[in-house]
Amino acid sequence: MKIHILKQPLITEKMSMLANKRQYAFAVDINANKIEIQQAIEKKFNVDVESIRTIRVKGKKKTQLTRRGRFEGRTPNWKKAIVTLKEEQEIDFFQEE
Repeated sequence: MKIHILKQPLITEKMSMLANKRQYAFAVDINANKIEIQQAIEKKFNVDVESIRTIRVKGKKKTQLTRRGRFEGRTPNWKKAIVTLKEEQEIDFFQEE
């Protein structure tokens, strides 16, 4: 069974500003550690990783009101990794393939 460590890049206004500092954010598998994240990024994007910061994000509580009553639930917990690359390297998410 192959675990997909990198789920998706996080492209927000804040992350676009951090890209100038060679920092990129990814949603990653919640059980992945920093070493596995580093190896996956270096293999997929062919870059050298300088450092990684990880954050576990708690899911939000959601409520939905319908004719049948009120339904409550939660969005899942997830993990974010902010990756800093070495000098003169970058990742282009919008390149043509």
